[in-house]
Amino acid sequence: MSRGIADIAPARLALLNQGMVASATLTEGLAIDFAQLLAAAVPAIGAARLDQLRAQAAAGITKRMALAAQMLLDANADLASLQGHVSDTVRGWACFAIAAQPGWPLPQRLVAMRPLADDGHFGVREWAWLALRPRLAEHLPDAIALLAPWTADPSERVRRFACEALRPRGVWCAHIAELKEEPQLALPLLQPLRADPAVYVQDSVANWLNDAAKGQPDWVRSLCAQWLLESPVAATARICKRAQRSLS
Repeated sequence: MSRGIADIAPARLALLNQGMVASATLTEGLAIDFAQLLAAAVPAIGAARLDQLRAQAAAGITKRMALAAQMLLDANADLASLQGHVSDTVRGWACFAIAAQPGWPLPQRLVAMRPLADDGHFGVREWAWLALRPRLAEHLPDAIALLAPWTADPSERVRRFACEALRPRGVWCAHIAELKEEPQLALPLLQPLRADPAVYVQDSVANWLNDAAKGQPDWVRSLCAQWLLESPVAATARICKRAQRSLS
């Protein structure tokens, strides 16, 4: 049986709120008191900002992540040091701060986000693409061109980011209408990953295509048939099977 927030030991929760340990599960991440953590991570943040964060305690976690990040920017916090913080939530705030930096062009944001996309913690990697996704969607052709080289990165985490960040439907995020209507636009990202050896990447590619199949089923069937002919290996077969799992 999965543990709920109420099952987290008080001593463990206190360590999470003080930023002294990383969360081990999504449940632990959701249990963190952002105001306590922000006060511990950036003591100079100011009481007014902490009160504002407390007032949003019932808001969705993505909204609160973005709010905390904006507070870091407003306070001119040292983002470089926060990217190396023990707390994965603090590093997640850094992701949103990178995405919200005023005036940064997309290439600069991607360079800054790359270490966080390759973070050792599962949660930080999710925040990295979630935070940057709106910027990527806003400049879709440029984003695809800039992410294409990431599909050849030695790190499976970076390769996975290149695919996951632009899923047509995604999770906990707004859909990208252009990719729902024209999924072929993302082939520069998908094609190089069709036989990726990492299950982490395979699942992302399959989920991307499963998203696309909900609106463009014939395109997904055709692409998978082509891939299976051109790349008759186990990785491609696994991707294509999972990609078509929702198709009759």
